[in-house]
Amino acid sequence: MYGICNLSIVPLRAAPADKSEMVSQVLFGESFTVLEKEKYWSKIKLSFDGYEGYIDNKQFEEISEDLFLKIETENTVYSAEIIDFITNSANDLLTIPLGSCLPFYTNHEFQLNFKSYQYQGNVFSGKLPKSELIQKAFTYLNTPFLWGGKTPFGIDCAGFTQMVYKLCGYQLFRDTNQQARQGEVLSFIEESEPGDLAFFDNDEGNIVHVGIILKDYHIIHAYGKVRIDSLDHSGIFNHDLQTHTHRLRVIKKLI
Repeated sequence: MYGICNLSIVPLRAAPADKSEMVSQVLFGESFTVLEKEKYWSKIKLSFDGYEGYIDNKQFEEISEDLFLKIETENTVYSAEIIDFITNSANDLLTIPLGSCLPFYTNHEFQLNFKSYQYQGNVFSGKLPKSELIQKAFTYLNTPFLWGGKTPFGIDCAGFTQMVYKLCGYQLFRDTNQQARQGEVLSFIEESEPGDLAFFDNDEGNIVHVGIILKDYHIIHAYGKVRIDSLDHSGIFNHDLQTHTHRLRVIKKLI
C-alpha cells in the first residue's frame, strides 16, 4: 500500500498517538510506503529518505502502486516560496510551505492523486550549483528550532540541512547521526568550502548536531533558531552567549 500527503504540514510521530513525540514532518506532495495500517494510524516509510514513523489516517490519501512508481521516476519539482497557496478545480485554497512536492508539474499546474491543482509561485528542480546551498540556507534564517520540524516555521538541525540540500537536488538522510555517515571526511576546516557540513558530538561521543559551513570561518545552524555563529577547531562559538556551545567532531564534503 502507498500514500501521499495531501495537507500542508503533517506530523510524523514515534508512536500511533497524538501525544507521541513528533520525529519529523511530512510535507505536501511527499509520497511513502504504508508498512502497517490500523484503524486510526499507519506506519509509513518516506520514499525520499526512508524515514519511518506514524501518520494519522485522516491526513493522507492512498495511491496506487502504479502512481507511486511514476512519481518515483519523474523529475521532482519543489515549491520555492516560504509559503504560498495552491487551488484545486473548485477554487479551494490550501497553503503549502517551502519544499512541498508538486507531482507532474508543468506550466503552473500539477496533479496529486489525479486531482488537478494550480500553483503560481516559483519552483526548484534538478541539481543546482553548490553555491546555491548558501542562498537556500539563508532563507531559513531566524526560523525557530522545532524538534522534528522541516519548514520555515519550525525546524531542527538535521531537518535544516536536509531541506537545504533537498531544495538544491541532493539527498541527505533525516537524522544527524545518519547524515554524518554520508560524504567525504575533511581533515581541517581550511579544506572546507561553503556548503560543506560540520558535525558536533556530546560528552558520550554521540553526534548530536550539524550545521552548514559558510565562508570566513562561520556556520549557519539551528540552535534556538537558525542562526550564524563562528566556527573554529574547537567547535561553534556563540556570539550572543560569548562561549562555545558545540564541540566539533567531523567535517564532511557531500558535493
